[in-house]
Amino acid sequence: MDAQDAKRPMAWAHEDTTSYSVVESVLEKRLEDVVTILNSDSHDKSRIYEDILSMVEGILIKIAMRRSNNIKSAAASFLGINRNTLHNKIEKLGITIEKV
Repeated sequence: MDAQDAKRPMAWAHEDTTSYSVVESVLEKRLEDVVTILNSDSHDKSRIYEDILSMVEGILIKIAMRRSNNIKSAAASFLGINRNTLHNKIEKLGITIEKV
């Protein structure tokens, strides 16, 4: 195992390392653009870390909800988190979920 493998979350340990590398590269390039945009608007103490994590978390939740037909227990399972945790994150992030 190389140093890069040691940094990967355990969920990726069984995945194809090539797929992981490709996804990581794409994300890094896109996040570089996002950081540039957010940093250009900021004149105070940076909140880039918190802002990007909130954005990514919100996007993942929206994807999970769409894929699960807005069923929170299925979306939580898809994300690998508890249903109550998902519910709390939806409220905290102000995500609106359409009723089915």
